[in-house]
Amino acid sequence: MQFTTQVKEGEHKGAFVAIAEDGTQAGEMTYSWAGEDKFIIDHTEVEEAFGGMGVGKAIFETAVAYAREKGVKIMPLCPFAAGMFKKSDAYKDVLF
Repeated sequence: MQFTTQVKEGEHKGAFVAIAEDGTQAGEMTYSWAGEDKFIIDHTEVEEAFGGMGVGKAIFETAVAYAREKGVKIMPLCPFAAGMFKKSDAYKDVLF
């Protein structure tokens, strides 16, 4: 199954969202800004029906791309996000 990802920006909080082909929200990773140079990923949730399909990784990679685009760092308080940073050095450039 294919997914698209979106960034939902708010003034202090936001989310990275995965949307399935049928328009269903497959997963969400929420964040909060911590100053102007970093944001905190505080929660990741993948809908049960989409478990094991790479949804979490897709929204994590969207968060990393967003951080690179904005020139900011990520503080991963969410266990899933923290685990993704530990799995690969490819993301270390945005780790706070």
